[in-house]
Amino acid sequence: MERFVEDYQKRRLTERVDIMTAINILMSQGYDEDHLLDEITKVFYVDLDAFNEVISHH
Repeated sequence: MERFVEDYQKRRLTERVDIMTAINILMSQGYDEDHLLDEITKVFYVDLDAFNEVISHH
């Protein structure tokens, strides 16, 4: 995911279903779990508690 967004342009990613969708897209592009948060936070502000809950059930 070679996208860098200025902080003021980032959307919030707080809903678990949206976080799961982002995770599924990244994993389908070949990213492993160790790099998911790095990639997602390049584009979104992420609710870390929700992210950790989703990734623990993935």
